[in-house]
Amino acid sequence: MTGTFTPPDRGFADLLTSNAGYQVGFRHGGFDGIARAGVAMVTCMDSRIEPLPMIGLDVGDAKIIRTPGGRLTPDALVGCVLGVHLLGVERIMVVPHTRCAMASGDDAAIIARARAATGDDLGDMVLGASPDQHARLLEDVTALREHPHVRGRALVGGFLYDVDTGALTQLL
Repeated sequence: MTGTFTPPDRGFADLLTSNAGYQVGFRHGGFDGIARAGVAMVTCMDSRIEPLPMIGLDVGDAKIIRTPGGRLTPDALVGCVLGVHLLGVERIMVVPHTRCAMASGDDAAIIARARAATGDDLGDMVLGASPDQHARLLEDVTALREHPHVRGRALVGGFLYDVDTGALTQLL
């Protein structure tokens, strides 16, 4: 495969058509953006994860921050800090998941896989991949717990979501 991208013939028309139907029954207008349940969640971008339903919440209840592997990236950290200071966040959940591609190897392995699939070298990027999910989770939870703009303002927990059973287990 080469690095040349061929856009799909349909562009975004199918998604915009679906959005038109979504608008008909839209019931979430007028929210103020405050996390009504006081929760923020940093989780993976994996499409098997439904963050709000998995913890019994609904639109407007929590701030959801998605990153590859559910890692605490610099942007995710900013989201957590702003959530704590401006958006009613009192609890932060860091939630990686089972069978995550970002846990299937280190950065070098993921970069090699991307190069083999597309021919593009992602070696100029830091991905944050690691097969030791527990160590990564501990690192991210500790960073949040000790961050001067979060410490003493929000409870931080580390969890693992099982994509095959729907179980959420607190590890930290």
